[in-house]
Amino acid sequence: QVQLVESGGGLVQPGGSLRLSCAAPGSLASIDAMAWHRQVPGKQRESVAVVKSDGSTNYADSVKGRFTISRSKNTVFLQMNSLKPEDTAVYYCYVQRFSLGYWGQGTQVTVSS
Repeated sequence: QVQLVESGGGLVQPGGSLRLSCAAPGSLASIDAMAWHRQVPGKQRESVAVVKSDGSTNYADSVKGRFTISRSKNTVFLQMNSLKPEDTAVYYCYVQRFSLGYWGQGTQVTVSS
């Protein structure tokens, strides 16, 4: 079982910023993609951003221009700027390696005044 360690969630006012991080084991090789998803109660988990092994990135339309995903070795980051109340969710890290996918435990992000 691969353990992903997430950090960086919390409470922030609208317009504020947060940075999430997720570390996969350093011994985990051949990672195809690292991504962030989010979920609010009663709704399906949705993809927020992904960075592939070739460095290419993709974002959900709702976060384009505000969120930036990046990767350093086996750690993936999500810089979230200009946060809105509708960004409130539990954010999950996801790592894809060959045909297997691994999820982090989730970190709560709350945007509220």
